[in-house]
Amino acid sequence: MTEYKHLSIHDLESIIENVEKVLKNKQALIHKEVISQIRDLAASINVNVEIHETEKKSVRKGVKVPIKYIHPVDNDKTWTGRGVAPKWMQELLNLGHQRSEFEI
Repeated sequence: MTEYKHLSIHDLESIIENVEKVLKNKQALIHKEVISQIRDLAASINVNVEIHETEKKSVRKGVKVPIKYIHPVDNDKTWTGRGVAPKWMQELLNLGHQRSEFEI
């Protein structure tokens, strides 16, 4: 099994995207198989079945904001620059640092 702790953020995001695609395809395949089984079972007892599939309303997915700032020592601590600054950024700013020092 892959040791995920040692992968970069970009690599982890890529893995997540690929897994989500595979999961979605597998779920669609299972969906088709189940509908086929229902139709076959209904036909085996001479019953007609109409299956009306409703379309799922797409969940509005926000655009991922790229990381803009990174902690100088701990690369796991990042910030997009939106919203309230995280504690690590506030602490560094209070020590006299400038935000521009931590830009990616």
